Amino acid sequence: MAVISSVDLIEAVLALCLLIAALVCLFDRHLVRACRAFFAFTLTMALAWLTLGMPWLAAVEGLLGTVLTVACFFYALGIFPSSASKLPRYDHFEPPLTHRIMRIVLALAWCLMVGAAIFLVLPEMAYSPAKHPLVLAGVAVVATAMGAFAWQRHLLRRLLAFNVLGSGVFLLLAGVAGAIPQGQALVIVGLVIAWLGSLLGALVIRKLYQLEGQEALLEDDGREEKAK
Repeated sequence: MAVISSVDLIEAVLALCLLIAALVCLFDRHLVRACRAFFAFTLTMALAWLTLGMPWLAAVEGLLGTVLTVACFFYALGIFPSSASKLPRYDHFEPPLTHRIMRIVLALAWCLMVGAAIFLVLPEMAYSPAKHPLVLAGVAVVATAMGAFAWQRHLLRRLLAFNVLGSGVFLLLAGVAGAIPQGQALVIVGLVIAWLGSLLGALVIRKLYQLEGQEALLEDDGREEKAK
């Protein structure tokens, strides 16, 4: 009984750390700090996989997420390797008020839909949500990352949100499927694809910045708003 309680406590602590790291990564305007928060997020994800009894996923997360994906972000910033054309360290762009209100409403709607879907798949969570802290953290991370992806206009911040969103989806998938080999294999394939997408995104961001400067880091509607 004591062992079960200790495992539940560990999961609760990991879930809280995941959520805090995700919030800092998604909403800190200082890009270097946001990338460091993503490093902490992926490291916590690896520990979560270990806690859930999935050591192979922990190893893949540690290699692809904590090492290679973080390296992609620092490469995009021009820090690794050191580059003369480094990206600005701070995102100064402010979305208009109407954008903010609409994105907040969308984020709340996504949160409700994701939570409802999980409760339909795992109905016991409606009666004992505390027994699934990592799944609850996955719901919160997915909903928050969806809102952040829609909110942010900076391309690097959207790439961060894409990765956090993917990790949340993988955590939900593992929470629903359990530690079965087929589920773990599917998550590993997803992690590889997410890393390749991050690598391509980092290369595109660097190239756009070299060709067009800081304006290239904003989505099209963000450039129009800034030009006004």
